[in-house]
Amino acid sequence: MNARLALAALLALLLAGCGVPTDDRPRAVEAPYGPFPTPGTASSDSAGRFTEALYFVRDDRLVLVHRRLDMSPTVAQHLEHLLAGPNEAERAEGLATALFGAVTVAGIRLTGTRAQVDVPSVAEGAGRSDEVFAFGQIVSTLTARPEVDAVSFLRDGAPLEVPRADGSLSAGPLTAADYADLSGSD
Repeated sequence: MNARLALAALLALLLAGCGVPTDDRPRAVEAPYGPFPTPGTASSDSAGRFTEALYFVRDDRLVLVHRRLDMSPTVAQHLEHLLAGPNEAERAEGLATALFGAVTVAGIRLTGTRAQVDVPSVAEGAGRSDEVFAFGQIVSTLTARPEVDAVSFLRDGAPLEVPRADGSLSAGPLTAADYADLSGSD
């Protein structure tokens, strides 16, 4: 019993010497030199706390791109980023967009877990053969968000039939699965 008591006293004495000294009053502490990388990130491209998924086109395939942002974008901001197209570095990697000239977006709203995208009327003969990629980009990008399960398109408040990857038309709701055949392995 004495050995146990002596061991406990020795352990308590050792632990008391390992603590942080206390001050009589608060003192200023300087931050260490930085910046420090976020765990799990190694490149300067990974600046930002939030990841934004965007789908662009390369060699007739939809390609997922991740961008890092300081703030989580709203659904409307996310769509704006997609509509702006690939940035310079992404273009240098051969990424493009099918949206320019193929689909015009007038607005977006979230109803429950469905994003409703307003598409205005276009002039006759303005349709393009890459419309399927344009709609695939929008649907795949928006459904990559956790709060969006499906996307439907409206024209003048009425459901708009849009092409799916298999060439069929659908008034929605659409998901990324409707465009899975266009996704590359990139």
